[in-house]
Amino acid sequence: MARSPVSLRLLLAIAILAILPGLGGWWAWKGQGPLRQEATVVVKRGESISQVADRLERDGVIRSASLFKLWARARKLQLIRGEYTFTPRASLSEVAGKLRRAEIHYTLVSIPEGAHAWSVQKRLKDFVPEDTFWILWKSPRLARAAGFEQAESLEGLVAPATYKLNHALEPEEVMLMLVEAFRDQVRPELEGGVLPPYQTLILASLVEKETKLPEERPKVAGVYKRRLDLGMRLQCDPTSLYARWLSGDLRFTGPTAEDIRHSHRFNTYSVAGLPPTPIAIPGAAAIEAAKAPQMGKDLYFVATGKGGHAFAPSLRGHNQNVGAYRKELARQKRAARG
Repeated sequence: MARSPVSLRLLLAIAILAILPGLGGWWAWKGQGPLRQEATVVVKRGESISQVADRLERDGVIRSASLFKLWARARKLQLIRGEYTFTPRASLSEVAGKLRRAEIHYTLVSIPEGAHAWSVQKRLKDFVPEDTFWILWKSPRLARAAGFEQAESLEGLVAPATYKLNHALEPEEVMLMLVEAFRDQVRPELEGGVLPPYQTLILASLVEKETKLPEERPKVAGVYKRRLDLGMRLQCDPTSLYARWLSGDLRFTGPTAEDIRHSHRFNTYSVAGLPPTPIAIPGAAAIEAAKAPQMGKDLYFVATGKGGHAFAPSLRGHNQNVGAYRKELARQKRAARG
């Protein structure tokens, strides 16, 4: 017997009502989310699924914290601390999947050879508050973790490298990452030199700041080592700058006559021997030069004005080189004007 049109419409309506909940659930799970622009959510240490779900809803990443909690409990989700970035209109399924797979967003931060404390601080400012940085910079525990418990600061105790950081890391964790990289990668390379390891590191930092020419590094290290042996002051210009910065004058310019005359325990014009700590992060080439300085008769060197340095064994020869340097600077000024 044929069904009446009314009966068919009724059956169709019943069928639609039966599948609507399923369709609604599918849409809530797979449909576009409410997020209008890219957003970052930080899952912190000790946060519960409920707290994270509520924040995702509050920040407009998902529509339903309740649905997320149901899914998380069903899947026994283990939240991994980290920083997560979500694209606009990300579905609840995509948000949940990114958290389940721990697709943490990292920022790459490079700490280069030659960087000093103030440079490191600026590079880490988004991850370590400035006041906290300077407290941690003098942490005996972190110095011990780097392998030099006697160090009064972390200057030089950071490996030059590119680090993967995220905002869920605590500031001390960030600093520990840097010094542990130093302990593993740099500390072993300081053994076997003509000086003890920490002194090798200090000397290497002077070499790093004095010249970038590979062929000059062993010669610069040799000049400083010979001066140490003779009891002469090192008269290293970069140490006078470092003393200026430690004194609170953060002009990052070349050294002045006032800097050189400044009496300070880091200024090797005013005190004998090596400074108390490194003055920057030395690279591998500077460390090799400090381990095996090129020992000769040279006791002086000065810039040539052409990118390198002129070396001399006597003050007379040094003064001649200084004169040549000044003439070169004058020539360059005339050429610039002409």
